[in-house]
Amino acid sequence: MDEELHERVRAVIGDVPPGKVATYGDIANLAGAPSPRLVGAILAEDGSDLPWHRILRANGTPAPHLAQEQLARLRAEGVLADGQKVDLRVYRWQQEEPEGGLW
Repeated sequence: MDEELHERVRAVIGDVPPGKVATYGDIANLAGAPSPRLVGAILAEDGSDLPWHRILRANGTPAPHLAQEQLARLRAEGVLADGQKVDLRVYRWQQEEPEGGLW
């Protein structure tokens, strides 16, 4: 995997502030990654020191295997879920690409 891309993905994830969420697709778009699945792979491989719990699937749901912990961490930051789903219209991080290009 391209180390520069890996670091851009990590940087974007690290920028998601407490109380906000982003989708795997949001992170891929902002980091210039070819797919949301690559973002998931990076988190699975090297994301324990990142705010991984702030990254959700496109429909606002957490990864099934981490759902309980992910939702608990989000609740602690003030992000509420309706069952297993976070309202992206309320909690989605609205970050623009930095001026001058990608991270």
